[in-house]
Amino acid sequence: MLPATAQKILIVDDVPDTRLFISNMLSSHGYSPVFAETRTEGFRRAVAENPSVIIIDMMIPNEGGIRFYRDLKRNPHLNRIPVIMLSTIARKTFFKWHKTLGAEADLKRSGTDIYLGMPPEAEELLLAVKKLSDADFPKRQTAMPSVGSPSLNGKKKSDRTTP
Repeated sequence: MLPATAQKILIVDDVPDTRLFISNMLSSHGYSPVFAETRTEGFRRAVAENPSVIIIDMMIPNEGGIRFYRDLKRNPHLNRIPVIMLSTIARKTFFKWHKTLGAEADLKRSGTDIYLGMPPEAEELLLAVKKLSDADFPKRQTAMPSVGSPSLNGKKKSDRTTP
């Protein structure tokens, strides 16, 4: 049974086995995992759950992971939530692609994000979650606007996302 104050970790991934693996690992270490399979569902869950950390599979179909990441970083109510990005593409390729799209500002705005290769090593992912959630948890205990709020309806090895 998880403590009443267990930090919520949002896992946005379309692969059930990956969600199960990450969920079991987090639960066994006292975190409260919540899930989303799509970019849209992930955004709704981020607003509703106010997670301490968000783990995103960057390869969700239709650029869902990348677009979700950009949506988060452009939203003033969500952009301070630290993100762990999981991907099978190389870190250098990911950042080059963002630069090509003119989305570098989203990466620079993010601050404390971590990029891990897929599949993630359990110890490495757990260490990343602990690092980000411990650093951020006291600051994030403020109320979030509701999902229907007009302000929300607008639009291996760990590395920091500093390009």
